[in-house]
Amino acid sequence: MNHFVIADNRKCIGCYACVAACTESHRQAGLQAYPRLYVTHTPAGTMPIQCRHCEDAMCALVCPVKAITHEPDSIQINENLCIGCKMCALACPFGNILPGGTPVPGQELNLGNYSFVNTPFQPDPMFLRELSYMEQLSLLKWNIGQKTVAVKCDLCYFRSEGPACVIACPHKALILVSDGSDAHQHPLFEQIKK
Repeated sequence: MNHFVIADNRKCIGCYACVAACTESHRQAGLQAYPRLYVTHTPAGTMPIQCRHCEDAMCALVCPVKAITHEPDSIQINENLCIGCKMCALACPFGNILPGGTPVPGQELNLGNYSFVNTPFQPDPMFLRELSYMEQLSLLKWNIGQKTVAVKCDLCYFRSEGPACVIACPHKALILVSDGSDAHQHPLFEQIKK
């Protein structure tokens, strides 16, 4: 069974700590400084959504350059091989693969490159920031001088502690489901299996 992270919408408060932790941990690892998950708001609740690491991953099947591969416990993407065709994003039944753009070479990273992170000094209400964030992640968006690559949850494979989002969640709304975890006994996991 592939490992994956699920969220319990009964515990999530929409604080975006998971998004910030994901972004920062990947930036520190030298990968795209984009979150691999996004927080969604519905009448049923608020919760982050990310890659499910499907056993029969359509994203890996349609990738023309084999940048997405089946690894022992997950589906991983090699950002260096990705050509930005967005076929994986179109094939994903959950909509959990998003385009991310690298900064133009030679330009410094500044706060503007992190505008998708929920920072407290933004005057807009949360739902407007989320709509703006979704526009930035549109499959049709592109910028001259930027290489767009696919961005998806990689379970923070480079961290021995596990996914940064799970550790950062203040209300323990995120659960890593793996062969050795006790998440299989969690009521939320029982609902997913049905």
